[in-house]
Amino acid sequence: MIPSPTGARVWLATGYTEMRRGFPSLALQVQEVLHKDPLSDHLFVFGGAAAIL
Repeated sequence: MIPSPTGARVWLATGYTEMRRGFPSLALQVQEVLHKDPLSDHLFVFGGAAAIL
């Protein structure tokens, strides 16, 4: 379990997110889509696709 600050909001990105993009691209997505500061006390959750072999 990840502890979160009191009053923090959790934002869930729906759908598939390319997890190889790295933090800078994910932070830019938070800024452009949600209009939020990625370095705030909020938690941003992204989901990737499971690899199928």
